[in-house]
Amino acid sequence: MTILTTEPAESPSSPPTSPPPHRGWFGQFLRRLHFYAGIFVGPFILIAAISGALYAVSPQIEKAVYAHELYAPKADTYLPLAEQIDAANAFIGGGATLSAVRPAPKEGDTTRVMYADDSLGESESRAIFIDPATAEVRGDLTVYGTSGALPLRTWLDQLHRSLHLGDVGRLYSELAASWLGIIAVAGLGLWVMRAVKTRKAKEMLHPSFKRKGLRRTFSWHASVGVWAAIGMLFLSATGITWSQYGGESVNKIQTAIDWTTPAVSTSLDGSAPAGGEHAHHHGGGAPAEPVGDGPNPATFDSVLSVAQDVNVNTGLVEIKPPEDENSAWVVSEIQRSFPTEVDSVAVNGTTMEVVDRTDFKDFNIGAKLTRWGIDTHMGNMFGLPNQLVLFALASGIACMVVWGYVMWWQRRPKHDTNRKFGVTPARGVLRRSPWWGIVSVVAVAGFVAWFLPVLGVSLIGFILVDLILGWRARSKK
Repeated sequence: MTILTTEPAESPSSPPTSPPPHRGWFGQFLRRLHFYAGIFVGPFILIAAISGALYAVSPQIEKAVYAHELYAPKADTYLPLAEQIDAANAFIGGGATLSAVRPAPKEGDTTRVMYADDSLGESESRAIFIDPATAEVRGDLTVYGTSGALPLRTWLDQLHRSLHLGDVGRLYSELAASWLGIIAVAGLGLWVMRAVKTRKAKEMLHPSFKRKGLRRTFSWHASVGVWAAIGMLFLSATGITWSQYGGESVNKIQTAIDWTTPAVSTSLDGSAPAGGEHAHHHGGGAPAEPVGDGPNPATFDSVLSVAQDVNVNTGLVEIKPPEDENSAWVVSEIQRSFPTEVDSVAVNGTTMEVVDRTDFKDFNIGAKLTRWGIDTHMGNMFGLPNQLVLFALASGIACMVVWGYVMWWQRRPKHDTNRKFGVTPARGVLRRSPWWGIVSVVAVAGFVAWFLPVLGVSLIGFILVDLILGWRARSKK
Protein backbone atom coordinates (compact mmCIF):
# COMPACT_ATOMS: atom_id res chain seq x y z
CA MET A 1 0.00 0.00 0.00
CA THR A 2 1.28 3.43 -0.82
CA ILE A 3 0.14 6.97 -0.38
CA LEU A 4 1.50 8.99 -3.28
CA THR A 5 3.14 6.68 -5.79
CA THR A 6 3.46 2.96 -6.14
CA GLU A 7 6.83 2.24 -7.67
CA PRO A 8 9.98 4.08 -8.69
CA ALA A 9 10.23 5.10 -12.30
CA GLU A 10 12.73 3.23 -14.48
CA SER A 11 14.76 6.43 -14.55
CA PRO A 12 13.98 9.48 -12.42
CA SER A 13 14.92 11.71 -15.34
CA SER A 14 12.88 9.94 -18.00
CA PRO A 15 9.49 11.35 -18.99
CA PRO A 16 6.37 9.21 -18.47
CA THR A 17 5.57 6.93 -21.39
CA SER A 18 2.13 5.95 -22.64
CA PRO A 19 1.32 2.23 -22.65
CA PRO A 20 -0.44 0.62 -25.61
CA PRO A 21 -4.24 1.05 -25.78
CA HIS A 22 -6.20 -1.05 -23.27
CA ARG A 23 -3.05 -2.65 -21.89
CA GLY A 24 -2.52 -2.18 -18.18
CA TRP A 25 -5.10 0.61 -18.10
CA PHE A 26 -6.46 -0.33 -14.67
CA GLY A 27 -3.05 -0.25 -12.99
CA GLN A 28 -2.31 3.11 -14.59
CA PHE A 29 -5.70 4.41 -13.44
CA LEU A 30 -5.08 3.26 -9.86
CA ARG A 31 -1.62 4.82 -9.90
CA ARG A 32 -2.94 8.16 -11.13
CA LEU A 33 -5.83 8.13 -8.64
CA HIS A 34 -3.51 7.17 -5.80
CA PHE A 35 -0.97 9.83 -6.74
CA TYR A 36 -3.32 12.80 -7.08
CA ALA A 37 -5.46 11.86 -4.08
CA GLY A 38 -2.32 11.59 -1.99
CA ILE A 39 -0.95 14.91 -3.24
CA PHE A 40 -4.10 16.88 -2.47
CA VAL A 41 -5.42 15.09 0.62
CA GLY A 42 -2.08 14.11 2.15
CA PRO A 43 -1.86 17.18 4.43
CA PHE A 44 -5.34 16.53 5.85
CA ILE A 45 -4.55 12.86 6.45
CA LEU A 46 -1.25 13.85 8.08
CA ILE A 47 -3.00 16.18 10.54
CA ALA A 48 -5.67 13.59 11.30
CA ALA A 49 -3.02 10.90 11.85
CA ILE A 50 -0.86 12.98 14.20
CA SER A 51 -3.82 14.26 16.25
CA GLY A 52 -5.30 10.76 16.30
CA ALA A 53 -2.05 9.29 17.58
CA LEU A 54 -1.99 11.83 20.41
CA TYR A 55 -5.62 11.14 21.27
CA ALA A 56 -4.99 7.40 21.34
CA VAL A 57 -2.64 7.73 24.32
CA SER A 58 -4.52 10.60 25.99
CA PRO A 59 -6.40 8.43 28.56
CA GLN A 60 -3.11 7.52 30.26
CA ILE A 61 -1.96 11.14 30.20
CA GLU A 62 -5.33 12.21 31.57
CA LYS A 63 -5.08 9.82 34.52
CA ALA A 64 -1.72 11.30 35.47
CA VAL A 65 -2.62 14.97 34.98
CA TYR A 66 -5.97 14.76 36.80
CA ALA A 67 -5.10 12.15 39.41
CA HIS A 68 -6.33 14.33 42.29
CA GLU A 69 -9.76 14.74 40.72
CA LEU A 70 -10.14 11.15 39.52
CA TYR A 71 -8.96 9.26 42.58
CA ALA A 72 -9.60 9.31 46.33
CA PRO A 73 -8.20 7.29 49.26
CA LYS A 74 -9.80 3.90 49.72
CA ALA A 75 -12.04 3.47 52.76
CA ASP A 76 -13.98 0.81 54.63
CA THR A 77 -17.35 2.52 54.29
CA TYR A 78 -18.86 4.87 51.71
CA LEU A 79 -21.62 7.46 51.87
CA PRO A 80 -24.94 7.19 50.03
CA LEU A 81 -25.17 9.07 46.75
CA ALA A 82 -27.60 11.50 48.38
CA GLU A 83 -24.94 12.82 50.76
CA GLN A 84 -22.37 13.09 47.98
CA ILE A 85 -24.83 15.04 45.83
CA ASP A 86 -25.70 17.33 48.75
CA ALA A 87 -22.00 18.14 49.09
CA ALA A 88 -21.74 18.95 45.37
CA ASN A 89 -24.89 21.09 45.48
CA ALA A 90 -23.54 23.03 48.46
CA PHE A 91 -20.25 23.61 46.65
CA ILE A 92 -21.75 24.76 43.37
CA GLY A 93 -24.47 26.96 44.89
CA GLY A 94 -28.05 27.55 43.79
CA GLY A 95 -29.40 27.97 40.29
CA ALA A 96 -27.44 25.14 38.65
CA THR A 97 -29.18 22.29 36.83
CA LEU A 98 -28.09 18.84 37.97
CA SER A 99 -27.96 16.83 34.74
CA ALA A 100 -26.38 13.49 35.71
CA VAL A 101 -24.47 11.56 38.36
CA ARG A 102 -21.77 8.98 37.76
CA PRO A 103 -21.13 7.03 40.98
CA ALA A 104 -17.56 6.00 41.76
CA PRO A 105 -17.12 2.84 39.63
CA LYS A 106 -14.73 1.16 42.08
CA GLU A 107 -12.85 1.72 45.30
CA GLY A 108 -10.38 4.55 45.03
CA ASP A 109 -12.39 6.44 42.38
CA THR A 110 -14.40 9.63 42.79
CA THR A 111 -18.06 10.29 42.08
CA ARG A 112 -18.96 12.80 39.37
CA VAL A 113 -21.93 15.08 39.96
CA MET A 114 -22.60 16.84 36.66
CA TYR A 115 -24.40 20.09 35.96
CA ALA A 116 -25.66 21.76 32.78
CA ASP A 117 -24.05 25.12 32.08
CA ASP A 118 -25.17 27.48 29.30
CA SER A 119 -21.65 28.91 29.08
CA LEU A 120 -20.22 25.54 28.01
CA GLY A 121 -20.14 24.03 24.55
CA GLU A 122 -22.28 21.28 23.08
CA SER A 123 -22.04 17.98 24.97
CA GLU A 124 -20.07 19.60 27.79
CA SER A 125 -21.00 19.59 31.48
CA ARG A 126 -19.54 20.98 34.68
CA ALA A 127 -18.49 18.09 36.90
CA ILE A 128 -17.86 18.20 40.64
CA PHE A 129 -15.62 15.33 41.77
CA ILE A 130 -16.59 13.97 45.20
CA ASP A 131 -14.75 11.61 47.53
CA PRO A 132 -17.43 8.93 48.10
CA ALA A 133 -16.15 8.19 51.61
CA THR A 134 -15.94 11.72 53.02
CA ALA A 135 -17.97 13.85 50.57
CA GLU A 136 -14.88 16.04 50.11
CA VAL A 137 -14.88 18.06 46.88
CA ARG A 138 -11.73 17.02 45.01
CA GLY A 139 -12.20 18.95 41.78
CA ASP A 140 -14.34 21.10 39.51
CA LEU A 141 -13.75 20.45 35.79
CA THR A 142 -15.52 20.52 32.46
CA VAL A 143 -16.24 17.06 31.08
CA TYR A 144 -17.19 16.11 27.54
CA GLY A 145 -19.47 13.46 26.08
CA THR A 146 -20.27 9.92 27.05
CA SER A 147 -16.57 9.22 27.44
CA GLY A 148 -16.41 11.84 30.21
CA ALA A 149 -13.23 13.28 28.73
CA LEU A 150 -11.51 15.93 30.85
CA PRO A 151 -10.12 19.20 29.40
CA LEU A 152 -6.82 17.85 28.03
CA ARG A 153 -8.38 14.88 26.24
CA THR A 154 -11.29 17.05 25.06
CA TRP A 155 -8.82 19.50 23.51
CA LEU A 156 -7.10 16.68 21.62
CA ASP A 157 -10.45 15.22 20.58
CA GLN A 158 -11.60 18.54 19.14
CA LEU A 159 -8.25 19.00 17.41
CA HIS A 160 -8.61 15.62 15.74
CA ARG A 161 -12.27 16.12 14.96
CA SER A 162 -12.47 19.74 13.80
CA LEU A 163 -9.18 21.60 14.37
CA HIS A 164 -11.14 23.64 16.95
CA LEU A 165 -13.03 25.33 14.10
CA GLY A 166 -16.50 23.96 14.86
CA ASP A 167 -18.69 22.46 12.13
CA VAL A 168 -16.62 24.08 9.38
CA GLY A 169 -13.52 22.37 10.74
CA ARG A 170 -15.26 19.00 10.71
CA LEU A 171 -15.06 19.08 6.92
CA TYR A 172 -11.30 18.49 7.19
CA SER A 173 -11.70 15.24 9.12
CA GLU A 174 -14.50 14.05 6.84
CA LEU A 175 -12.33 14.77 3.80
CA ALA A 176 -9.47 12.82 5.34
CA ALA A 177 -11.66 9.88 6.40
CA SER A 178 -13.41 9.70 3.02
CA TRP A 179 -10.22 9.68 0.93
CA LEU A 180 -8.21 7.50 3.32
CA GLY A 181 -10.20 4.43 2.30
CA ILE A 182 -9.93 5.24 -1.42
CA ILE A 183 -6.17 5.76 -1.18
CA ALA A 184 -5.78 2.54 0.82
CA VAL A 185 -7.74 0.46 -1.73
CA ALA A 186 -5.87 1.94 -4.68
CA GLY A 187 -2.49 1.48 -3.01
CA LEU A 188 -3.24 -2.08 -1.96
CA GLY A 189 -4.28 -2.92 -5.52
CA LEU A 190 -1.04 -1.48 -6.85
CA TRP A 191 0.98 -3.42 -4.28
CA VAL A 192 -0.68 -6.68 -5.37
CA MET A 193 -0.08 -5.94 -9.05
CA ARG A 194 3.59 -5.21 -8.45
CA ALA A 195 3.98 -8.29 -6.24
CA VAL A 196 2.50 -10.50 -8.97
CA LYS A 197 4.59 -8.87 -11.69
CA THR A 198 7.92 -9.08 -9.85
CA ARG A 199 7.14 -12.30 -7.94
CA LYS A 200 8.79 -10.74 -4.92
CA ALA A 201 5.85 -10.42 -2.54
CA LYS A 202 7.90 -11.57 0.48
CA GLU A 203 10.54 -8.93 -0.15
CA MET A 204 7.83 -6.28 -0.38
CA LEU A 205 6.50 -7.14 3.07
CA HIS A 206 9.44 -5.52 4.84
CA PRO A 207 11.55 -2.42 4.17
CA SER A 208 14.92 -2.68 2.46
CA PHE A 209 18.00 -1.40 4.29
CA LYS A 210 20.35 -2.17 1.38
CA ARG A 211 18.79 0.15 -1.17
CA LYS A 212 19.34 3.87 -1.20
CA GLY A 213 17.47 6.98 -2.24
CA LEU A 214 14.14 6.59 -3.97
CA ARG A 215 14.05 2.79 -3.81
CA ARG A 216 14.68 2.72 -0.06
CA THR A 217 11.94 5.28 0.54
CA PHE A 218 9.60 3.28 -1.67
CA SER A 219 10.34 0.05 0.19
CA TRP A 220 9.43 1.65 3.52
CA HIS A 221 6.34 3.27 2.07
CA ALA A 222 5.06 0.11 0.41
CA SER A 223 5.85 -2.39 3.18
CA VAL A 224 4.40 -0.29 6.00
CA GLY A 225 1.39 0.49 3.83
CA VAL A 226 0.45 -3.10 3.08
CA TRP A 227 0.48 -3.96 6.79
CA ALA A 228 -1.54 -0.84 7.65
CA ALA A 229 -4.09 -1.19 4.82
CA ILE A 230 -6.77 -3.01 6.84
CA GLY A 231 -6.39 -0.56 9.70
CA MET A 232 -6.71 2.37 7.30
CA LEU A 233 -9.92 0.95 5.86
CA PHE A 234 -11.26 0.45 9.38
CA LEU A 235 -10.43 4.01 10.45
CA SER A 236 -11.96 5.37 7.26
CA ALA A 237 -15.21 3.41 7.63
CA THR A 238 -15.70 4.13 11.33
CA GLY A 239 -14.67 7.77 10.95
CA ILE A 240 -17.28 8.31 8.25
CA THR A 241 -20.08 6.98 10.48
CA TRP A 242 -20.14 10.14 12.61
CA SER A 243 -19.06 12.68 9.98
CA GLN A 244 -21.43 15.49 9.02
CA TYR A 245 -22.53 14.48 5.54
CA GLY A 246 -21.23 10.96 5.04
CA GLY A 247 -22.66 10.11 8.47
CA GLU A 248 -26.11 11.14 7.25
CA SER A 249 -25.80 8.69 4.36
CA VAL A 250 -24.81 5.94 6.79
CA ASN A 251 -27.75 6.76 9.06
CA LYS A 252 -30.19 6.61 6.14
CA ILE A 253 -28.95 3.17 5.16
CA GLN A 254 -29.10 1.95 8.76
CA THR A 255 -32.66 3.21 9.05
CA ALA A 256 -33.67 1.64 5.74
CA ILE A 257 -32.42 -1.82 6.78
CA ASP A 258 -33.50 -1.40 10.42
CA TRP A 259 -29.98 -1.35 11.82
CA THR A 260 -30.54 1.63 14.11
CA THR A 261 -29.50 1.56 17.76
CA PRO A 262 -32.37 1.04 20.23
CA ALA A 263 -33.01 3.92 22.62
CA VAL A 264 -34.71 3.53 25.98
CA SER A 265 -38.08 5.31 26.24
CA THR A 266 -38.34 7.83 29.08
CA SER A 267 -41.92 8.81 28.42
CA LEU A 268 -44.43 8.12 31.16
CA ASP A 269 -47.27 8.41 28.63
CA GLY A 270 -45.96 5.68 26.32
CA SER A 271 -44.58 7.80 23.45
CA ALA A 272 -41.61 6.45 21.48
CA PRO A 273 -38.01 7.43 22.28
CA ALA A 274 -35.84 9.49 19.97
CA GLY A 275 -32.17 9.34 19.08
CA GLY A 276 -29.69 6.61 18.25
CA GLU A 277 -26.06 5.71 18.58
CA HIS A 278 -24.67 8.64 16.64
CA ALA A 279 -27.16 11.09 18.11
CA HIS A 280 -25.42 10.77 21.46
CA HIS A 281 -22.13 9.17 20.54
CA HIS A 282 -20.15 12.19 21.64
CA GLY A 283 -22.65 14.05 23.74
CA GLY A 284 -24.57 11.45 25.65
CA GLY A 285 -27.88 13.22 25.03
CA ALA A 286 -29.23 16.59 26.06
CA PRO A 287 -28.89 17.71 29.67
CA ALA A 288 -31.92 17.31 31.86
CA GLU A 289 -34.07 20.34 32.64
CA PRO A 290 -34.74 21.17 36.27
CA VAL A 291 -37.91 19.68 37.68
CA GLY A 292 -39.33 21.87 40.44
CA ASP A 293 -36.46 22.74 42.78
CA GLY A 294 -34.30 20.01 41.29
CA PRO A 295 -34.19 16.24 41.69
CA ASN A 296 -34.29 14.78 45.17
CA PRO A 297 -30.77 13.49 45.92
CA ALA A 298 -32.21 10.46 47.73
CA THR A 299 -33.95 9.35 44.53
CA PHE A 300 -30.60 8.67 42.86
CA ASP A 301 -29.91 5.88 45.34
CA SER A 302 -33.40 4.45 44.83
CA VAL A 303 -33.41 4.37 41.03
CA LEU A 304 -29.88 2.94 40.96
CA SER A 305 -30.99 0.13 43.26
CA VAL A 306 -33.95 -0.63 40.97
CA ALA A 307 -31.71 -0.62 37.88
CA GLN A 308 -29.22 -2.98 39.52
CA ASP A 309 -32.06 -5.44 40.08
CA VAL A 310 -33.01 -5.24 36.38
CA ASN A 311 -30.00 -5.17 34.04
CA VAL A 312 -27.32 -2.80 35.36
CA ASN A 313 -24.43 -4.95 36.57
CA THR A 314 -21.33 -2.81 36.06
CA GLY A 315 -19.84 -0.04 38.15
CA LEU A 316 -19.57 2.37 35.22
CA VAL A 317 -23.07 3.86 35.15
CA GLU A 318 -24.71 7.23 34.65
CA ILE A 319 -27.96 8.29 36.34
CA LYS A 320 -30.00 11.01 34.67
CA PRO A 321 -32.98 12.71 36.34
CA PRO A 322 -36.17 13.25 34.30
CA GLU A 323 -36.32 16.05 31.75
CA ASP A 324 -39.81 17.02 32.91
CA GLU A 325 -42.68 15.78 35.04
CA ASN A 326 -43.80 13.35 32.32
CA SER A 327 -40.39 11.68 31.95
CA ALA A 328 -38.65 8.84 33.73
CA TRP A 329 -35.24 8.58 35.30
CA VAL A 330 -32.62 6.74 33.22
CA VAL A 331 -29.78 4.57 34.48
CA SER A 332 -27.32 3.61 31.73
CA GLU A 333 -24.20 1.50 31.67
CA ILE A 334 -21.32 3.44 30.09
CA GLN A 335 -18.62 0.77 30.00
CA ARG A 336 -17.05 1.00 26.56
CA SER A 337 -14.38 -1.64 27.04
CA PHE A 338 -14.90 -5.32 26.26
CA PRO A 339 -17.22 -6.93 27.23
CA THR A 340 -19.54 -4.17 26.08
CA GLU A 341 -21.96 -3.01 28.78
CA VAL A 342 -24.46 -0.44 27.48
CA ASP A 343 -27.74 -1.67 28.97
CA SER A 344 -30.24 0.99 30.07
CA VAL A 345 -33.35 1.12 32.20
CA ALA A 346 -35.96 3.87 32.63
CA VAL A 347 -37.58 4.13 36.07
CA ASN A 348 -40.63 6.06 37.25
CA GLY A 349 -39.20 8.21 40.03
CA THR A 350 -42.48 8.28 41.94
CA THR A 351 -43.55 4.63 41.88
CA MET A 352 -40.10 3.08 41.25
CA GLU A 353 -41.63 1.01 38.46
CA VAL A 354 -39.57 0.09 35.40
CA VAL A 355 -40.86 2.00 32.37
CA ASP A 356 -38.57 0.60 29.68
CA ARG A 357 -35.26 -1.17 29.24
CA THR A 358 -32.71 -1.88 26.50
CA ASP A 359 -30.19 -4.72 26.59
CA PHE A 360 -27.09 -4.85 24.41
CA LYS A 361 -27.53 -8.58 23.86
CA ASP A 362 -30.81 -7.80 22.06
CA PHE A 363 -29.29 -5.18 19.72
CA ASN A 364 -29.30 -6.10 16.04
CA ILE A 365 -25.98 -6.93 14.42
CA GLY A 366 -25.72 -3.52 12.77
CA ALA A 367 -26.10 -1.67 16.07
CA LYS A 368 -23.54 -3.95 17.72
CA LEU A 369 -21.02 -3.48 14.92
CA THR A 370 -21.50 0.29 15.13
CA ARG A 371 -20.91 0.26 18.89
CA TRP A 372 -17.84 -1.96 18.61
CA GLY A 373 -16.44 0.03 15.69
CA ILE A 374 -16.78 3.38 17.45
CA ASP A 375 -15.25 2.11 20.68
CA THR A 376 -12.32 0.48 18.87
CA HIS A 377 -11.73 3.62 16.79
CA MET A 378 -11.59 5.68 20.00
CA GLY A 379 -9.26 3.22 21.74
CA ASN A 380 -11.78 2.15 24.39
CA MET A 381 -12.61 -1.39 23.35
CA PHE A 382 -9.52 -3.29 24.49
CA GLY A 383 -7.87 -0.74 26.75
CA LEU A 384 -4.13 -0.10 26.53
CA PRO A 385 -3.42 -2.67 23.74
CA ASN A 386 -6.12 -0.98 21.64
CA GLN A 387 -4.53 2.42 22.28
CA LEU A 388 -1.04 1.23 21.40
CA VAL A 389 -2.22 -0.33 18.13
CA LEU A 390 -4.01 2.89 17.20
CA PHE A 391 -0.92 4.93 18.08
CA ALA A 392 1.28 2.69 15.90
CA LEU A 393 -1.25 2.72 13.04
CA ALA A 394 -1.67 6.50 13.11
CA SER A 395 2.10 6.98 13.30
CA GLY A 396 2.55 4.67 10.32
CA ILE A 397 -0.02 6.60 8.30
CA ALA A 398 1.74 9.86 9.10
CA CYS A 399 5.08 8.39 8.01
CA MET A 400 3.59 7.11 4.75
CA VAL A 401 2.33 10.57 3.88
CA VAL A 402 5.80 12.02 4.48
CA TRP A 403 7.48 9.22 2.53
CA GLY A 404 5.07 9.84 -0.34
CA TYR A 405 6.07 13.47 -0.63
CA VAL A 406 9.74 12.55 -0.27
CA MET A 407 9.40 10.11 -3.19
CA TRP A 408 7.75 12.79 -5.27
CA TRP A 409 10.72 15.05 -4.62
CA GLN A 410 13.23 12.24 -5.23
CA ARG A 411 11.71 11.53 -8.64
CA ARG A 412 12.41 15.04 -9.92
CA PRO A 413 14.49 15.13 -13.16
CA LYS A 414 18.08 15.58 -12.06
CA HIS A 415 19.10 17.26 -15.35
CA ASP A 416 16.48 20.00 -14.96
CA THR A 417 17.28 22.17 -11.93
CA ASN A 418 14.05 24.10 -12.42
CA ARG A 419 11.97 21.03 -11.61
CA LYS A 420 11.36 20.92 -7.88
CA PHE A 421 9.19 17.80 -7.92
CA GLY A 422 9.05 14.49 -9.72
CA VAL A 423 7.20 13.47 -12.83
CA THR A 424 3.53 12.59 -12.54
CA PRO A 425 1.72 9.49 -13.86
CA ALA A 426 0.84 9.66 -17.56
CA ARG A 427 -2.34 11.41 -18.62
CA GLY A 428 -5.11 10.00 -20.79
CA VAL A 429 -5.60 6.77 -18.86
CA LEU A 430 -9.37 6.65 -19.40
CA ARG A 431 -8.99 7.50 -23.11
CA ARG A 432 -6.90 4.35 -23.46
CA SER A 433 -9.39 2.27 -21.48
CA PRO A 434 -12.04 -0.12 -22.88
CA TRP A 435 -15.59 1.21 -22.93
CA TRP A 436 -16.69 -1.05 -20.09
CA GLY A 437 -13.79 0.20 -18.00
CA ILE A 438 -14.85 3.82 -18.51
CA VAL A 439 -18.47 2.99 -17.63
CA SER A 440 -17.38 1.11 -14.49
CA VAL A 441 -15.12 3.91 -13.27
CA VAL A 442 -17.76 6.59 -13.85
CA ALA A 443 -20.48 4.51 -12.17
CA VAL A 444 -18.38 3.73 -9.09
CA ALA A 445 -17.16 7.32 -8.84
CA GLY A 446 -20.72 8.63 -9.11
CA PHE A 447 -21.99 6.33 -6.37
CA VAL A 448 -19.12 7.11 -4.01
CA ALA A 449 -19.50 10.85 -4.65
CA TRP A 450 -23.23 10.63 -3.89
CA PHE A 451 -22.68 8.60 -0.73
CA LEU A 452 -19.80 10.79 0.46
CA PRO A 453 -20.65 14.37 -0.61
CA VAL A 454 -17.43 15.93 0.71
CA LEU A 455 -15.39 13.43 -1.31
CA GLY A 456 -17.59 14.13 -4.34
CA VAL A 457 -17.03 17.89 -4.21
CA SER A 458 -13.29 17.44 -3.72
CA LEU A 459 -13.19 14.95 -6.62
CA ILE A 460 -14.68 17.58 -8.92
CA GLY A 461 -12.03 19.98 -7.69
CA PHE A 462 -9.27 17.45 -8.43
CA ILE A 463 -10.59 16.93 -11.96
CA LEU A 464 -10.69 20.68 -12.61
CA VAL A 465 -7.13 21.11 -11.37
CA ASP A 466 -5.99 18.22 -13.54
CA LEU A 467 -7.68 19.72 -16.60
CA ILE A 468 -6.00 23.07 -15.96
CA LEU A 469 -2.59 21.42 -15.55
CA GLY A 470 -3.14 19.45 -18.74
CA TRP A 471 -4.09 22.61 -20.60
CA ARG A 472 -0.97 24.40 -19.34
CA ALA A 473 1.24 21.49 -20.38
CA ARG A 474 -0.23 21.50 -23.89
CA SER A 475 0.18 25.28 -24.11
CA LYS A 476 3.88 25.06 -23.24
CA LYS A 477 4.42 22.42 -25.93
